[in-house]
Amino acid sequence: MLKRRLLFIFSLGIMTILVSASLLPTIVKAENFENGAKRFIESLADDALRSLTIQERPREERVVEFRKLLHVYFAHKAIAAWVLGRYWRRATNQQKKEYFSLYEVLLVETYVDRFANYPGASLLVSDALGIGGSDVVVSSMLNLSDGQPPVKLDWRLRAREGKYKIIDLIVEGLSMGQTQRSEFASVIRQNGGTVEGLLAELRKKIKHMKKPS
Repeated sequence: MLKRRLLFIFSLGIMTILVSASLLPTIVKAENFENGAKRFIESLADDALRSLTIQERPREERVVEFRKLLHVYFAHKAIAAWVLGRYWRRATNQQKKEYFSLYEVLLVETYVDRFANYPGASLLVSDALGIGGSDVVVSSMLNLSDGQPPVKLDWRLRAREGKYKIIDLIVEGLSMGQTQRSEFASVIRQNGGTVEGLLAELRKKIKHMKKPS
């Protein structure tokens, strides 16, 4: 009886070691995945706040720099396609090509000047939470230097082949991607349900936003 009990305890101990060993790589991988995502956002903050918040820097230089950051850190084409929603399938290849181009310009023209208003700002990354296997949400706080209250920013990243890309930005709980998706769908409905109607509106908006060099 004693021998059987000792054998059971020994077997249970071996099983515990084996199970722990099998789980360890998964746990370490998850930790590395989340820590890597945090470092990715910290790197973006360093690059953006260093190069885009200099008010004396010519705007055309900041536009070029912002476009570089957009390509490095954001899955901007995937975001653009998702924002178009069900209308993406209705677009022709030529419309998709123009839409990608217009969407990129829209992002650049919308955000490049906002950074110039944040001299001395800093981004504090707090934590990261893996969701859905290849996605992770990185939480952060944008601290402004002009006495304004800090802004909560959550970055949703997706990993592909060991590389992270931002697929959404949630500002104070509001998804920028979802907001644009709703806005674009509304514009399309108001213009006869056609993608061409959206493209025409984007052209006009960008023309109005662009400033002379």
